Amino acid sequence: MLKPRLTIKYPWKLEIGDHAWIGEGVWIDNLVAVAIGPHCCISQGAMLLCGNHDYRSTTFDLLQGEVVLEAGVWIGARAVVGPESTCESHSVLALGSVARGRLKAWTVYRGNPAVPVRDRTMRDLP
Repeated sequence: MLKPRLTIKYPWKLEIGDHAWIGEGVWIDNLVAVAIGPHCCISQGAMLLCGNHDYRSTTFDLLQGEVVLEAGVWIGARAVVGPESTCESHSVLALGSVARGRLKAWTVYRGNPAVPVRDRTMRDLP
């Protein structure tokens, strides 16, 4: 499911698995590869960013890194995933949070910078 106002910088550098949901106003700034696994949800206004600049360099060099969302990941509304990040299976990045690096599987992260706050558990629907 691809909702309106989705921005993808380079579609040929994007891989999306089956049954993924990408919300309205999501920005995928994929200067390099971005992989979105099956059953992922990227909520409204979230950003997946593959580039940054080296603020220590006099030429402000561009730094790039891939973003990988493994199966079942949920990126909350207005959350940001930075370059060189992997969100492991079924991890969650909460509303408005900012993450870079590795988010462990089955863990909920929150804040800026995002920190683990609890395990993600699933329950059966009634």
